Amino acid sequence: MRRMTKTAALLGAAVLALTACGSPEETDDGDGGGPTESEVMVGMAYDVGGRGDQSFNDAAAAGLDQAAEEFGFETQESEAADGEPESAREERLRTFADAGYDPIIAVGFAYSASVAKVAKEYPEVHFAIIDDEVAMGDNIANLVFAEEEGSFLVGAAAALKTETDQIGFVGGVNTPLIKKFEAGYIAGAEQVNPDIEIESTYLTQPPDFSGFGDPAKGLTAAQGMYDGGADIVYHAAGGSGGGVFEAAAESGNLAIGVDSDQYVTADPSVQDVILTSMLKKLDVAVFEYLTQVDEGTFPSGVERYDLEDDGVGYSTSGGKIDDITDQLDDFKQQIIDGDIEVPTTP
Repeated sequence: MRRMTKTAALLGAAVLALTACGSPEETDDGDGGGPTESEVMVGMAYDVGGRGDQSFNDAAAAGLDQAAEEFGFETQESEAADGEPESAREERLRTFADAGYDPIIAVGFAYSASVAKVAKEYPEVHFAIIDDEVAMGDNIANLVFAEEEGSFLVGAAAALKTETDQIGFVGGVNTPLIKKFEAGYIAGAEQVNPDIEIESTYLTQPPDFSGFGDPAKGLTAAQGMYDGGADIVYHAAGGSGGGVFEAAAESGNLAIGVDSDQYVTADPSVQDVILTSMLKKLDVAVFEYLTQVDEGTFPSGVERYDLEDDGVGYSTSGGKIDDITDQLDDFKQQIIDGDIEVPTTP
């Protein structure tokens, strides 16, 4: 389908820098196989780093793009800036609502307070928020994941592949959500080798969320781990993960990606250092939510994606873990069956 970009006349507030993602301007008469133009207008508010972070935000964007392509939705995008006040997130959501966008999807738990507040101000507008189940309401859908389960599998992979019995974890911001990644990673590694050495660090502390968009911080943190003897580092740090990959490449070691299959999305210069990625299928969650919207239903409440429904997992691109996938899949089945209970805190 040919997609065209429309100007955001209704979203002209320059301070919010809302960017058109795509909006079909032609309808199909039913004979050409393409989607009919929809009256649905979808707004997506990204977290720090926005589209192009090769990780978290890009995974959400993929689901939005698929829905726009298949259903003919008009879409608009905006992203958070480093260090912006809560009021800026609120105004971003209000601007979408005032311009007629419904639903509005907030990407990331940092929008929790904003969604909770603005959703009450616009009870006829529907919101979805990723990674948060605090902001609740009849017009709010909460799309959440069992990050600890997918992280368990890549932790097991790291323990099976390390040659030094020393691995690392770099979290973007020290929050309960990112602690789930760390907890699962540690549990998976220790399931394989109870004596393995695991070093963890966080790039920033709340309310500083720049740890999700600072590759230089990621490089410094990972380089310290590699210099100390670790040969594999897993990051849950959004755009900062690019620095982790760079550190791995410079030191001749390996890294593990997150959210997307980063062997495919990362810069080709660091592709070969990516052992695997923990897949958190935001694209699936966003697309499934928008599929229901296309069918005339606006979901609300918590929708959780885990290993059992393939909402999280691990990637095999690059072939570096082909020899251990049987072992990882055995762990996966044990988690699904309840034989292994994965912790959510380290």
